[in-house]
Amino acid sequence: MRIVSVLGLALCFSSAGLQAQTTLQTSRAVYVERLSETSNGRSTRAIEPATSLRTGDKVVLLVEWNAAADARELTVASAVPRTLAFQRSSKDSLEVSVDGGRNWGQLGTLRVQDGDGIRLVSPEDVTHVRWRVPAREMAAGRNRITYSAIVR
Repeated sequence: MRIVSVLGLALCFSSAGLQAQTTLQTSRAVYVERLSETSNGRSTRAIEPATSLRTGDKVVLLVEWNAAADARELTVASAVPRTLAFQRSSKDSLEVSVDGGRNWGQLGTLRVQDGDGIRLVSPEDVTHVRWRVPAREMAAGRNRITYSAIVR
């Protein structure tokens, strides 16, 4: 199995754009979901900081920030590393791009041309994600957005 460098993922993720007119304190992290079996035969799921990743691992990428009380609307954007296949987001305000961030839209509405014609975009086609965070959410102070992906 191929092992992906977590440092490489963190560097891609750290290039996420945070655009605002105010000072923000941000942090980013990559977690991996691990399944284990208990002594009674049940499976348990745990999220732990990623130290190494293998093909098929499910990861959660997290951005947190503290905003000033006067913070305005914010757009949070991130490239999805090529080693990951996007799955879903923690926020419904998600917009995606499948062309490197040139065009944006919602999953289920975007279409792409492929060898067989035009088809709806699938989560695995996503190259970039972004969220628009309204001022009322920014006023809460500490904010968090996550998305999940599968290591290719």
